[in-house]
Amino acid sequence: MSIDGYLDDTTEERLLLSNDADFDRVDEERAGCDAILVGATTIRQDNPRLLVRSERRRAARVARGTAANPVKVTVTGRGDLDPGAAFFATGESAKLVYCATASVAGARERLGAVATVVDGGDPVDVHLVSADLAARGVRRLMVEGGGSMHTQFLTRDLADELQLVVAPFFVGDSRAPRFVHDGAFPAGPKNRARLAEVRQIGDVVLLRYALSDRFDGG
Repeated sequence: MSIDGYLDDTTEERLLLSNDADFDRVDEERAGCDAILVGATTIRQDNPRLLVRSERRRAARVARGTAANPVKVTVTGRGDLDPGAAFFATGESAKLVYCATASVAGARERLGAVATVVDGGDPVDVHLVSADLAARGVRRLMVEGGGSMHTQFLTRDLADELQLVVAPFFVGDSRAPRFVHDGAFPAGPKNRARLAEVRQIGDVVLLRYALSDRFDGG
C-alpha cells in the first residue's frame, strides 16, 4: 500500500506500488502456496494472471509433485466475470469461482467451461470458502486482494499472517481503493498484532505480522 493506505489511484493505469525485488519476493511466496485468492473486482480491474513467474520455482513445484502454479480462486456475488480474462485463460492449475447462491446457475453457464463454480452461500461466506478449500487439499492460501477480500478475511479472523509492503509515496485521493474497508478487526487497539519481521527491500519496507497462534513468525 501507499504511505497513506491506498492500493491504487483513480487513473485507468495500474499503480505500481512495489519494486522488482519485492515482486520477486511475492513470486517466491506464490510458489510456496497451494492456492491464490483475489476478489472479482481485482480480476475486472487488474486482469491478473496469478502465475509463478520463475521457471526454477515452477520446476521445483513440479518436482514436489504439485502443479507448476497454485490453484486460482476468486469470490464473486454476481458471477459476471469475463471467461476470457487472464485469470481463466492462463496456467494449467484449477480455477475455482465461489459465487453467491442466487448467481450460481448463471455463473456455471458463463464460466463452467473454464472454471469450477462453487456455491459460497448468500452472500458468499469466506468461512465456507476456507472450509471448502481445505477439503480440496488447500493448506496454505494466499489472499492477494483487493480491499474487500482483505477486510473479510481479516475481520473474520481467518488470516494467520499479514505481509504488508509500504511504498514510499502518497496517493492522497479518498476516492481510491484502500487496503481495507471499515470493519471490526480482531487486531484492534486492545489486541495488538505481533510484529514478526521488518525488512527493507530497496525503497519499500515489508512488515510481517503474526495474527494467530497458528503462525509462529517463522
